[in-house]
Amino acid sequence: MPISKKKQLTLLSVLLMIFTSTFAFDNTSIAYYTMGYAGIIWYILAALLFFVPSTLMFAEFGAALHEQPGGVFAWLENSLGLKWAFIGGFIWIASWVILIVSTVSKIWIMLSTTISGSDQTGSWRLGNLTSTQFIGIISILFFVLVTAIATRGLKKVAHLAAIGGIAAAVLTVFFCLASLVLLAKNGFHLAEPVKLPQTFIKSPRVGYQSTSQMISFLIFAVYAYAGIEAIGGVSDQMKNAKKNFPLALGLGALLISSAYAVIIFLWGASANWQEVFHRSGVNLGNTTYVLMSNLGYQLGHQFNLTPKATQSLSFFFARFGSLAMLLSYLGSFFVIVYMPIKSFILGTPKKLWPKALPKLNRYNMPANAMWWQALIVACLIGLTSFGNKSATAFYNILTLMDNLSSTLPYLFLVTAFPFFKANQQLSKPFELFHRKSSSWAVVILVDCLLLLGVGSTMYSAVVAQNYMDLFLELVGPVLFGIIGYALYLLYSRRRQNSI
Repeated sequence: MPISKKKQLTLLSVLLMIFTSTFAFDNTSIAYYTMGYAGIIWYILAALLFFVPSTLMFAEFGAALHEQPGGVFAWLENSLGLKWAFIGGFIWIASWVILIVSTVSKIWIMLSTTISGSDQTGSWRLGNLTSTQFIGIISILFFVLVTAIATRGLKKVAHLAAIGGIAAAVLTVFFCLASLVLLAKNGFHLAEPVKLPQTFIKSPRVGYQSTSQMISFLIFAVYAYAGIEAIGGVSDQMKNAKKNFPLALGLGALLISSAYAVIIFLWGASANWQEVFHRSGVNLGNTTYVLMSNLGYQLGHQFNLTPKATQSLSFFFARFGSLAMLLSYLGSFFVIVYMPIKSFILGTPKKLWPKALPKLNRYNMPANAMWWQALIVACLIGLTSFGNKSATAFYNILTLMDNLSSTLPYLFLVTAFPFFKANQQLSKPFELFHRKSSSWAVVILVDCLLLLGVGSTMYSAVVAQNYMDLFLELVGPVLFGIIGYALYLLYSRRRQNSI
């Protein structure tokens, strides 16, 4: 397909894809539940120490390699060489596949909350199937449908991702306006009072007082910004990519980090921490719906609505929040079903794979690779849904293996940056880090933060004496790295035999 026809994506469409794949409204409610107002400081620190500098690095990668379809793999190959690109790239793609399997069930929780006002998935049945098995079947069918639609072209991916991005933006604006109306009605008195400076430093939760617990939350804040690198796989299909791709990443980083900080603070307009979170049944999985429901209740109370009308408004807020999040998650699935696999399969040498795997269909999509990904995801979902305890344990193993695997790709990408800068064969039309010393300083800073996260994860396992968990967390990246290295050796052998 001619290059001109491939340049389909505008600045706005990529910006919405960034917002969809990176921003998650429920991260703010989890932050407020875990740290209260103190979550703001840690989210700002995570943005300054990780999100902003790494985004600027990825912008330079994307601008220099905007014609290459490999995304993350191409970035690593042009920086660290083919061997490390295989190792880092496979760890990266494996973490995305496991992430898909572990989060697909959230779709049905949101759907159930939208319909009934609360999570009723535990009672979903079909014939002799248990709720777990039924959800497993519809999750497989859902992912097959997502794959089928995504293989029909990048425009469809962009349009559906845009719906998710718009839904997340609408929910954010709706929440902010409702909170500001409540503040004005209350005479600008916060439900959760501010006591400087401890309010913005200390968590109201008893279980989050030690230094190690604070550090563990910083790592959670870092994960809240993860995913923006996946957009690197579309830089070759943007209009005026040299200018627009770095601009999209920069604007995305600014909007997302600002939104997180503002929303965490505004939760305090309606939710007194002690009153809301001391209720039974509140957990990390339902904090968003509890807080949205409480916001609706507080508005009804302040406007002197009848108890029935206040309760109805409370249910409306919970359902509206779950619907918007449902659309946002749906949009993100259309992004992640395509971006990571495209970066890896099209970035790796074609001689490595059977001829049909990297082949593009008439919509310029790697459909065969996407269907193989769907098969792997379906098998993993099937194992966790229909298997016995050993199969469930297998899923838990996969989850543990992904804990560190989700961090290591960033270590690869960030560490690769100075070597990318030193590659004189690449034309670099967009550069923010002009000096070698500044590049290394930022890389060391971000790497230290990521290593701190790895260290705190390992330390927590040791303190809790979960040595098997620690082993699985370590064996995950090691195993995925070995598979990536094996792929590299296989390619090297095939290349030698063809000479």
